[in-house]
Formats: sequence, C-alpha cells, structure tokens
Amino acid sequence: MSVPAPARRGGQPDKRRAIAQAARLVFGREGYARAGVDVIAAEAGVSKRTIYNHYADKEQLFLSVALEGADAVTDAVRVLMERHLRKIVDLEEDLTAFCLDRAQAVTEFPEHFALVRSIHAEVTRLPATVLEKWRAHGPPSAHQRLAPYLQRIADRGLLVLDDAERAANRLNTLTMNDVLIRSFYGALPLPEPTVRDIVTDGVRDFLRLYAPPKAPPQSREPS
Repeated sequence: MSVPAPARRGGQPDKRRAIAQAARLVFGREGYARAGVDVIAAEAGVSKRTIYNHYADKEQLFLSVALEGADAVTDAVRVLMERHLRKIVDLEEDLTAFCLDRAQAVTEFPEHFALVRSIHAEVTRLPATVLEKWRAHGPPSAHQRLAPYLQRIADRGLLVLDDAERAANRLNTLTMNDVLIRSFYGALPLPEPTVRDIVTDGVRDFLRLYAPPKAPPQSREPS
C-alpha cells in the first residue's frame, strides 16, 4: 500500500521533506487533535499555503507521515529478517538475535514511535479512515510480514505450524510487544539486560509451543 499522494504536486521536494519532518515532530509532541497546521508550518519554516500545496488537509498530512514512518521501520525490519531468518543455523540463537536487533530498532526511530504513542492515546478521536489505513499498513500488520519467514523455517522441519500468521503474531507478542509496552513505545528505554531477558524468555516460550517434538530416547535391549 503506498502513501496517499498529495492533492497537488507543486513546490520543491526539500520543502515537502521539511513539512513532513515538522509534522512528525508536532504530531508526536501534541497529538493529532491538538496539533495545528499553523504550528507545523512554523516548525517547517513555510507558510500554511505551502503545506496545502502539498497536502489536502491535516488528516492527509498526518496519515502520510505516519505511513512514511511505518515504511521506514518496515524496511529496517525486513533487512533484519533477511539477515537472521533467511538462513537458519541455530534456530533459537537466530530468532533471539533477530528479536534483539528488532527491539534495538525502536530506538533508531524516536520520532515515528512518538507519533505511534499519539495514535494509541487518541485512538477514539482519530478519523476512521486514518485508523483503517494504519491498521492495514502499520505495526498491527507486522506479523503478516514475518509469517513467510516462519513458514520457510517450518518447511525445513524446524517448526510445526498450523497457521504461520498466528505463529508470527505469537512471536511478536512474546518478544516485541512486551518491549514496546514496558518502554511505552520507546519513551522510557529499557536497560539492555531487561530487553535481553524479555526476548530470550519469549523466544524460548515460542519454541516450546512450535518446535517439533523430540524423539524419545531409544531403550537398549539387555544383552
């Protein structure tokens, strides 16, 4: 799904980038309802008219920067999935390394996750179209991107899955979701040992659910 195109394409790309950056900061700081286009314009160093040359209204501006941030996080996580989950050597170690790197990625996108916090805080006040597109495009759909990797691992006999998306959601819940919730989506970063404990325990719990059963030891006939 692509980020909605602006109503008009006039203006310079650097101004559009400045507007998007300012909007991300202001929405993350003040939330959707309180943020004013005039404040965003002042932050970007442009006029309100310039903003409306690029975006139809505040709703489109908010959705655009939210999805652009989600795309950036998605691209970063995709790199991590390719690095850790494409070729499995030790399943527990590779899953743990992936989840640890993924948790670290939260700290690399502070402005985006500030905006995510505002979405959670204002969920009842956001336009329905914004919520619908965010659910389809943003973090709520992360398990759908992880599922094919888990299915390939299962195809090698290293996991037993009846539903790859459900398993991916379970892995996210046991690892990433706990880190996000306990850190308030990166607002209060957790100590590294705490993150490691969460992820390590979560991966082990995941493998208890989905690892293939071990064959019982063979008994020896008495000689």
